[in-house]
Amino acid sequence: MRTELSTLGEFGLIDRIKLQQAEKQQKSTLKGIGDDCAVIEKSKTEVTLISTDILLEGIHFDLTYTPLLHLGYKAVAVNVSDVAAMNGIPQQITVSIAISNRFSVEAIDELYKGIRLACENYKVDLVGGDTTSSQRGLMISVTVIGTAKKSEVAYRSGAKVNDVICVSGDLGAAYAGLQILEREKEVYSANPEMQPELEGKDYVIKRLLKPEGRTDIVHELKDLGIVPTSMIDISDGLASEILHICNASGVGAYVYEDKLPITHDTEQTLFDFKLDPTTAAMNGGEDYELLFTVSMKDFEKLKNHEDITTIGYITEKAKGVIMISKKGNQYPIKAQGWDHLV
Repeated sequence: MRTELSTLGEFGLIDRIKLQQAEKQQKSTLKGIGDDCAVIEKSKTEVTLISTDILLEGIHFDLTYTPLLHLGYKAVAVNVSDVAAMNGIPQQITVSIAISNRFSVEAIDELYKGIRLACENYKVDLVGGDTTSSQRGLMISVTVIGTAKKSEVAYRSGAKVNDVICVSGDLGAAYAGLQILEREKEVYSANPEMQPELEGKDYVIKRLLKPEGRTDIVHELKDLGIVPTSMIDISDGLASEILHICNASGVGAYVYEDKLPITHDTEQTLFDFKLDPTTAAMNGGEDYELLFTVSMKDFEKLKNHEDITTIGYITEKAKGVIMISKKGNQYPIKAQGWDHLV
């Protein structure tokens, strides 16, 4: 009997692997599969954070419209984001690539130029990796190593009833940028002489091609003396991430549609494509903002922060994970974001 991977989906497969993993052999392994990073005890007061992401051509990026410089930068940024999502500071990365013979030396130089720029920005060191051949396409695998105080690590499982739900930055812009670039790809395929129509779309395109890991928010929270009760980065859409936190913490949530941070540029772009901005914010993905919860007492310290938005609060599990619409109606939140294995 053969079971198709699509019947499980990405998260189902992860859960299956988690159930089948061997018992821990090392006391220093504090957290394995199930969060943004593995957590390894470094000392009595500090931990090491480790995460790995793969970017595969044709699945995670399209070189028709993705410059190699931006791709190199993004490969680092999305891994740095995982460390930020644990309230940690990234320190080192390793980079492994699989390349086909259609890539020149100059092309790989451009890719690593983007990696170097990201390393400089996030103050991390490239300390190793691997290279191998590929029969077709390009694959990049980045492992990031970071650190945090043991008492300050923010897991997905720490949200408590009445905690305030916060999100950094804005949502849905990367999805809007993807719509533009996919449209222009189709136009170019039909007529290579046509010039792309990108005027006024710089912001949403940049959000897709060159996202930023929000290490700045981690530093600002530390300056304010705030340790989030739970945290996750928004890579698969807000809906998936809030469900991850609620499931791990054994709680419910109320999220208010009219509180979702969506820029005018994003809204206008999505309207042009006859797409709903709320749907893009909830399920579009690739925003790499931070979704986190804080206690009411800590919320008072950041309620006026210009780059952090309060979108709801944590409830008892029995109340479910609910979206309160602009009209006051209640809808269960369901994860409808992109699934790698479907």
